[in-house]
Amino acid sequence: MKPFKINTTARDLDTLQARVGALIAARLSEQAERTPHDVNERLRFAREQALLRAREARAAEAPAVVHSGAAAALTLGGLGGHSSWWVRLASVMPLIVLVGGLVLIQQVHERAQITAAAEVDTQILSDDLPPAAYSDPGFAEFLKTAHE
Repeated sequence: MKPFKINTTARDLDTLQARVGALIAARLSEQAERTPHDVNERLRFAREQALLRAREARAAEAPAVVHSGAAAALTLGGLGGHSSWWVRLASVMPLIVLVGGLVLIQQVHERAQITAAAEVDTQILSDDLPPAAYSDPGFAEFLKTAHE
């Protein structure tokens, strides 16, 4: 005997599956009305316990999935087992870069001040006047009258 082949689409399979599910649900509902009260209570209690366990399992699984996804993203998929170390390093790295940048800015600023002070000192020491003349109160008047 040759095998019987049916050309069905995904839509036909979904429709068939929905019909079978509806028939099974109807039969179970009929039988549930005929079962004794104590059996119904035990089944209700078992359903509640199963739902509670399922919620706990989902709650325990959800953070692990998020953590492993973040670790995989940070380790570029190749460093796997040391994910917590890489996550810590990645979270501290911006702070390290910020502090390094601030230290670099401070050093550049100090160097600019030192260079400006060195230029002033060079001008004072290479001038014809002695350095004591700059502290003389009459020297400011001399400079004002000399430029006019």
